[in-house]
Amino acid sequence: MAKKTKQTFQKREKEKARAMKQKDKETRRIETKKLKASTTIEFGGEDPDIAGIKPGPQPLPEQWHHNVNNLVEIGDEK
Repeated sequence: MAKKTKQTFQKREKEKARAMKQKDKETRRIETKKLKASTTIEFGGEDPDIAGIKPGPQPLPEQWHHNVNNLVEIGDEK
């Protein structure tokens, strides 16, 4: 009988830990929702990651311009 009591106690401790973890998760979710609700979103601003990019082919970066004239076409090899 003593083994059942020990197992029951361990199971109860495990259930308590699980319940505490779930409560902590719920608290974090509520805090995140409040933070998102209080944050203002700006529309119409330019994204800094794509600032200055135009549709279509992009020009080569400056570091590549010196190699453009030295390239050999595949059909021009002798």
